Amino acid sequence: MRLQNLVSQAKNQQEKPVIAVAEAGDQEVLESILKSYKEGLAHFILFGNGNKISDWLERNADVPLDGIKVVATDTSSAALKAVKAVHDGDADILMKGLISTSALLKAVLNKEFGLRTGKVLSHVAAFEVEGFEKLIFITDAAMNIEPDLNQKVQILQNAIDFAARTGVKVPKAAVLAAVENVNPAMQATLDAASLTVMNLRDQITGGIVEGPLALDNAISKEAAAHKGITGSVAGDADILLVPTIETGNVLYKSLIYFARAKVGAVICGAKAPIVLTSRADSAESKYYSIALAVNSVITDN
Repeated sequence: MRLQNLVSQAKNQQEKPVIAVAEAGDQEVLESILKSYKEGLAHFILFGNGNKISDWLERNADVPLDGIKVVATDTSSAALKAVKAVHDGDADILMKGLISTSALLKAVLNKEFGLRTGKVLSHVAAFEVEGFEKLIFITDAAMNIEPDLNQKVQILQNAIDFAARTGVKVPKAAVLAAVENVNPAMQATLDAASLTVMNLRDQITGGIVEGPLALDNAISKEAAAHKGITGSVAGDADILLVPTIETGNVLYKSLIYFARAKVGAVICGAKAPIVLTSRADSAESKYYSIALAVNSVITDN
């Protein structure tokens, strides 16, 4: 499985989902939108500086733009209007443009027309790393700072459900820690052991959960065998659940900048998928994130 496989799956849909983009007036964002539109992944409603967005599209588009609607709005209301478009059924997916994550999430959690469900919102990133034959999903590198056990249950369930939507039949999740043994002085290992048992008792469903596992034992069969670690997940994890946002953030950026990995990412747990990437992420990352979100909508429909 490669990210391009997800792009192909998204292209093959009959009905194109609509993506509402909050503050779309950014070159990287617009490049990803235009590429996605030309390849038939989705239609778009673009909120932001109408003149700036329309001018860019006119200069760069070489196809009719019947499936892209531009709605002129100021920055302060772009997020609210994009969220309301999803809430009202005019769009199926929400996307963050050149706007802060906090501003977008404030609109998402709006009591009147937000997208809250009562579930924990969590970030799931799908990485294509050279040398690996499948995608590696990492959660949570951007939303939950230091989740407790109950939050980790929901974060893990979000990731398992999402990985399944991309085509992973029985996702294998490794609960990461610095060591493989339960240590009462290390909360990450205690949570990992609890999550493993909860999975066995169907409190977490749809996948296989094992931990605590260090990173090497989660993704390398040789490393796991060397330490005598057995199980279905050891050395073959699809999902890596990190203990804190610091761990996730460093792992996420290490894969991008050191390993040159490709990535797409979404927020799960809301009424609709949310394409949420860093404002510094490339147009390619935003494009793959769109493909990920579209695949989840295809499955839900």
